[in-house]
Formats: sequence, C-alpha cells, structure tokens
Amino acid sequence: MGFLIDTNLWIAVERGRLKPSDLHAITQQMPVYLSPVNLAEIQFGIDLMLDIKHRQQALRMLRRMRRKPLLRITGETGEVFGSLAAQLQKSGRSSDFRIQDLWLAAQTEQRGFVLLTANVKDFADIPGLKFQVVNIT
Repeated sequence: MGFLIDTNLWIAVERGRLKPSDLHAITQQMPVYLSPVNLAEIQFGIDLMLDIKHRQQALRMLRRMRRKPLLRITGETGEVFGSLAAQLQKSGRSSDFRIQDLWLAAQTEQRGFVLLTANVKDFADIPGLKFQVVNIT
C-alpha cells in the first residue's frame, strides 16, 4: 500500500497551511508518491504567475516535489481512467471538467493506494476510490 497526494495538499504544505508532520502522521512509514498530474498542475500555475517572487517560490516547490518517487502513467492507467470516466458518465455525472482528478484517481486505484486530498467533493463520487480527507487550517 502507498499514498498518492492531491496537488492541493502539496500547495498547502508549501504555504505553511499544513505541516509535513501532519501528512506523516497519516502516512506513517508507508510510501508517498508523486504523479505527473501533480507536476502538470503546478507547472500550469507557475506559467500563469505574473509575480516574480511567487513564481520563484513555486519553482522551488516544484524542485522539491521532484525528489519524491514518481508514478508512471501506463497503458493500464489509461484503461482505469477510461473505465472511471465511463462509470461517471453513465451515472449522469460529468467527467469533462475533472480530467486531472480522474488521472489521480486512476493511478490511485490502479495501484491499490489511498489518495490524500483536502477536496472531498472532487473524489467522493468516484466508484471504488480509496481516499482520505485531510483538513487544512
């Protein structure tokens, strides 16, 4: 078992709204992984930043994040993603605007991991997904 961490928690740690020890209290000695989706979301934000100081801070965060073990998106991940998106579509819930969340869910489900997130609404309706909500102060 391992944990995949939603991008919002990486940002909360960097902004001092969540301590790394808070996450460690949950994950204990279990492995924690980074997804290419996390990197994509952070890079997207960096590329839109106009403030140089915030941009430099975010680039430092991105460099620190890259030190974590990175999960690969594989063919199997794509199949899990497609299945999750179809299940949501069949149940009348749109998957169009949640592409990044579905990729995180697919990687989590594919490996039997637990997803840590602060956004329960983004993941609560995804069938079979194991996730744990972390409160950010």
